[in-house]
Amino acid sequence: MSLAERLEAYLTRTWKQPITVADLSRIPGGASRETYRFAAKVGDETRSLILRRDPTGSLIETDRNLEYLALESFHDKLPAPRPVAMDAEGAELERPFFIMERVEGGAAASPFTVLPYGDHARAIGERFFQILGVIAAAEPTGLPLAKAAAAPAPEDCWRVALDQWSDVIEADEQHPQPIVRAAIRALRRKPPPPATAVRVVHGDYRTGNFLHDGAGKILAILDWEMVHLGDPLEDLAWAIDPLWGHFDAANVAGMIPRADALAVWSQASGLPVDEEALAWWSLFAAVKGQAIWTSAAKEYRDGGFKEPILAVSGWYTARRHDEILAAMLLRLEGLS
Repeated sequence: MSLAERLEAYLTRTWKQPITVADLSRIPGGASRETYRFAAKVGDETRSLILRRDPTGSLIETDRNLEYLALESFHDKLPAPRPVAMDAEGAELERPFFIMERVEGGAAASPFTVLPYGDHARAIGERFFQILGVIAAAEPTGLPLAKAAAAPAPEDCWRVALDQWSDVIEADEQHPQPIVRAAIRALRRKPPPPATAVRVVHGDYRTGNFLHDGAGKILAILDWEMVHLGDPLEDLAWAIDPLWGHFDAANVAGMIPRADALAVWSQASGLPVDEEALAWWSLFAAVKGQAIWTSAAKEYRDGGFKEPILAVSGWYTARRHDEILAAMLLRLEGLS
């Protein structure tokens, strides 16, 4: 039975009415999920949907239940797809998956593109950091996500996050990595202040993970697969990491100046920006990135999973984050 036929049978059982699946096609890319677009015909109605299915190998190991619950929590609060159905066991389509509504008419910028937002960079940047502030402002208690996401104590957010990604490096590295090891030691020597508040952390909030209409409007925040509860400064630091800067030294995320981004985020979230804490989380962000690229390299080399994005991640982005880490460590030691 083909994937389209399996999907058709699943939706027919789930919605308890005959469903016809049409135009099923794979969307290229996707480091941690296989993503397909398709149309589900229900009587005279056609619904445009997206299927997100676990791959046979992945850049990162994530919980699709958390991603689904995150969309349930935020689709009515900010631009995000509405979730439709989920099978966490994987019996229906061979591997775990979920389905969400498709957002039409948008484009995502490649992190390797110079000045991708053109004249609309400021409008997109202000909205981008405002939405991130909305996520950070949401009290987790009562959100669907709280049913499955554990909340660390404010003083433990840094340790939980650093232990997670340090363990990935320990398990997956293929060769010595002295720069990231030095950064991990520096992070452990001087932890950040406790989190001002424990909130929802998107986990991969950055340029390239949202759709925009090309005229200054953000249509959807995507890729919630690394969502968790923690210090919201983790998201802010990842969003402004130089890797996502589109080679624009004057602005963060290729959008707006750093000071403007932090001000927009703070106003929307109602939280202060502690520069000492943000500096710690910024160094952490590059460590986290290097852990992801380390895992990607192992999957490409040993896992039999040959998506080009894994090769690029294990090569170019890994070396770029080495450079970012080295520069941060030099500034930390007062050597630059």
